[in-house]
Amino acid sequence: MDNKRMLGKSYEKLAADYLIKQGYTIKCMNYQVRQGEIDIIAYDNMDDTLCFVEVKYRKNSASGSPLEAVGRAKQKQVCKAAIYYMNQMGINPDTIYIRFDVIGIDGEDEIIHIKDAFSYIR
Repeated sequence: MDNKRMLGKSYEKLAADYLIKQGYTIKCMNYQVRQGEIDIIAYDNMDDTLCFVEVKYRKNSASGSPLEAVGRAKQKQVCKAAIYYMNQMGINPDTIYIRFDVIGIDGEDEIIHIKDAFSYIR
């Protein structure tokens, strides 16, 4: 595994640990299908909501905010993978709340969690 991927996984683990401390239950990490990838799938126990979470890391602000890196194309990819996950797991999106979140990690440890960061895109 290359260093960039290993670094990404370590920050995804940091984000998952953060979510657990916030009362979430991690359902899956690095869910991959042909349609796309979802970094973290978690259940927000406080809001009874299934969350599909994209994690972005930036070493510093020279490359822009990590939250800016989740553009429309990435959002669409996450949405397609989310639909596939729900179909695979037998989850009816009409009977459960779902949400698309973004966690940005800026520098070594600043975590910014944007709940409901974007809506479903076809």
